[in-house]
Amino acid sequence: MNCRLMLRSAFRGLRTNPAAGPRSMSQSSLAGKVAIVTASTDGIGLAAAQALGQRGARVVVSSRRQANVDKAVALLQSRSIQVTGTTCNVGKGEDREKLVQTTLDRCGGIDILVSNAAVNPFFGNIMDSTEDVWDKILAINVKSAFLMTKLVVPHMEKRGGGNVIFVSSVAGYQPMQGLGPYSVSKTALLGLTRALAPDLAQSNIRVNCVAPGVIKTRFSATLWQNEDIMDEFKKQLSIKRVGEPEEIGGAIAFLCSEEASFITGETITVSGGMGCRL
Repeated sequence: MNCRLMLRSAFRGLRTNPAAGPRSMSQSSLAGKVAIVTASTDGIGLAAAQALGQRGARVVVSSRRQANVDKAVALLQSRSIQVTGTTCNVGKGEDREKLVQTTLDRCGGIDILVSNAAVNPFFGNIMDSTEDVWDKILAINVKSAFLMTKLVVPHMEKRGGGNVIFVSSVAGYQPMQGLGPYSVSKTALLGLTRALAPDLAQSNIRVNCVAPGVIKTRFSATLWQNEDIMDEFKKQLSIKRVGEPEEIGGAIAFLCSEEASFITGETITVSGGMGCRL
């Protein structure tokens, strides 16, 4: 068969077999699922809640302030998303338990956890960071991510499986100047993803991670609002712009879908092509 005939045969196959061509994620691909998203009243967390909700999941949003929860719930409801919310400081055990129990009481189960909560109380030379800085960053960014997972796993097992998604950062691969302790905490999430995946696979629970680059959120405003810093970042980017929260939300929704059913223990870097890993 010559090249022209081979190409003609291949294109004919694409026309007759839609599964062989590009697919868009079904808008009901997560119907019946219940998702907890921590720190989800703004930025990446809110975008993740919206992406999951738009695909049919019932979403539970949370943050430390009731006013922010109310605002996020109203916004998502205006977009026809099934949503409820509660306050939660993930650094407090009683708040973590309240978030899980509220989800069970209002939604009847748990299928998805998106662990997005993070803090960064320090900027400067890593040698100037204090014990209190390290305690706070590791407690919120790493330890609470594991402890939330430990709380939800039994309830996922009752549903026959589930998905855990950690939100890391490209700083987890390449530490950012001035953000040493924060970067180390994000590296830890890469390891936590790999450590949990084999054990939880036995319960049909997949564990994955997303590593955003510079995303246009309030949390990272000191980076993307500084033209000099962004000029340096853009030199490392293939796509010469700041990312949008919705672009991270879409990656998270994909990892929770059946389209990603053979993916676990992995980190998807969503960074505009920043060269932060092999």
